[in-house]
Order: sequence, then structure tokens, then C-alpha cells
Amino acid sequence: MQEEGHVGVDESGKGDYFGPLVVAACFVGPEHLAELDGVKDSKKLTDRQAHGLASAIRKVCPHSVVAIGPAKYNELYAKFANLNKLLAWGHARAIENVLEERPCDLVISDQFADPAGLQRQLFAKGREVRLESRVRAEADIAVAAASILARAEFLRRLERLGQEFGMEFPKGAGNVIDPAKRFVARYGSNRLGEVAKLHFKTTRAVLD
Repeated sequence: MQEEGHVGVDESGKGDYFGPLVVAACFVGPEHLAELDGVKDSKKLTDRQAHGLASAIRKVCPHSVVAIGPAKYNELYAKFANLNKLLAWGHARAIENVLEERPCDLVISDQFADPAGLQRQLFAKGREVRLESRVRAEADIAVAAASILARAEFLRRLERLGQEFGMEFPKGAGNVIDPAKRFVARYGSNRLGEVAKLHFKTTRAVLD
């Protein structure tokens, strides 16, 4: 880590049929390290651990969480017609928000199919930073912190969706057809986009 610290950015919900897409950016400097014991890639944490660590991260680190609910996600996907462009847009907004609070010279993200697309989406302040797109970027503590913030917010919003509609929405993209069919039977196919990412092939299987 550079001595002055840097921003990490990551997302959660990209591969989940139900629920939002959440992008988080987090600045981590040397002054934060003592408070971030246990921070690692959110995929290696239980849901309870993710919630606990996210609470600790929010207290000490400059951060931004951009949550795109299913309805807005489907609207943006129709506009961009490309998941990587949508991701770049979300990453850029989260990065810009953190840079407003805590300027720095380096931003690290997970490997993008199109890193140049992310660079183009950044506003003037973001274009002044060095953007590194890394394979397995979660090994970096700022990216790991961002991944935990994104995961905790995804879990919170998925649970809230379940409460709103009176049913449990599973994580991931497996075992989702039956719950989706139950949702359609109860609320109608025209409302599926309020809880699910419609461009997934799952949608065709549900509506057929």
C-alpha cells in the first residue's frame, strides 16, 4: 500500500438474479489499518461477518455506496445494453463520491473487461487519479473493504425486498426459478422487474 493510502472499489449483486447491484468505494490509509483487522474479500465471510465488518469500516473510512435497485437496474441496463458499461457507470459514481471527501492519487478496482470504459465514465476529478484494474484485487485491503460494504448493503436490501413482498428471495442465480414463478403467480409478470434483473436467461425460463 502507498503510504498516503488509496481508494478501492468493488461490487456485489452482479451475479444475483434477485436484488440490487451495489457498488462501493472505500479509502484506506495507514491511519485506518488498526481498525480493519479481519477485513478480507467479502466472498470469504459469512453474512453476519460482512454486516459486522461493514459497520466498523463505515465508522472509520471515507466511503461511498451506490445501490441500484432492480427497477433502476433494468432501466439502466436497457439504456447501456451492456453490463460492463453499467458497472463502469456505478464504479465511477462511487469513486467520485469518495474523491470529493478524500482526494488521493490511486484507485484500485477488480479486473474490468473494459478498464478504459471506467476511465471515460469518471468526471474531471476522477480522471486525475491513476486507475489500476487488477486480477484478484480483493487481496488489496481497500478493495476488500469496498467489497464488504457492497456485500452488506446488498444483503440488507435483498432482505428488505423480501419483507416488502412477503417472500424470501434467494441469493445467487441457482434455485431462483421456483421463487420467481411464485412471485409472478402472486404479483404478475409485469412486476418481476421490481425484484429481479430481467436480462438474466432465468427470466425466459420463468415466463415460459
